[in-house]
Amino acid sequence: MLCKGILRLLILLSLAFYGVIAHAAEESNDYRLGAGDTMHITVFQNPDLTVDVRVSESGVISYPLLGSVELGGLTISDAEKKIASMLKEKKFVQQPQVNIVMTQVRGNQVSVLGQVNRPGRYPLETFNTRVSDMLALAGGVASTGSDSLILVSTRNGKDFRKEIDIPSLFLDNNRKDDILVEGGDIIYVHRAPMYYIYGEVQRPGSYRVERNMTLMQALAQAGGPTMRGTQRSIKIFRRGTDGKPNEISLDLTAIVNTDDVYYVRESLF
Repeated sequence: MLCKGILRLLILLSLAFYGVIAHAAEESNDYRLGAGDTMHITVFQNPDLTVDVRVSESGVISYPLLGSVELGGLTISDAEKKIASMLKEKKFVQQPQVNIVMTQVRGNQVSVLGQVNRPGRYPLETFNTRVSDMLALAGGVASTGSDSLILVSTRNGKDFRKEIDIPSLFLDNNRKDDILVEGGDIIYVHRAPMYYIYGEVQRPGSYRVERNMTLMQALAQAGGPTMRGTQRSIKIFRRGTDGKPNEISLDLTAIVNTDDVYYVRESLF
């Protein structure tokens, strides 16, 4: 009985393994060729037609006997069928069996810009890459980066723009916003919102605005008042709708706004 149980387990594991392989192969066939991609093309029993080619900026390759062949935007399987069809149509090969193996994926690239540790253009080397994957490739959000990012692209021929709250992807399990990226997407991380504090504080300067941060927390982040300073009657300057800073009055439990300026006065006693 024990041997039969182990055998059954091995069979189930094998089926699961081949299922994963089949799924990966299916995803691979969905990849669409783009400019900069390089590939190894073989035709069964026709070594003279075995070549390594690169897709040009116009989406074409140069292939023996056929000349320029437009492959840009085709899936790998469709590209194989197209080359085979052209070879058969021109009577170069009677029953061509064409196989394409990607050697370098460059056509579908995503740009990650702004406040990330390694900004740049990254190729989509897998076929189910999400926003979080691209952030990881770019080294994650820098310490000066915002908690949100903006993804701009073109989807279905229309301009596409989406703002994504990064922490909510994980803290709130908001996986629906961790969308699949496509070639040509641009991910931009803006600088983190800042507030500014000066006067009689231990560490005057500019600081990152954390979520739901209060004025009391902002004062604590700057080290608190000096021996001569007071947390009473702090001068607060906040940008109005006209873009100009206005002096306002707030208590220490008020929420900090982006670009707030706080001046901690000297105690009169």
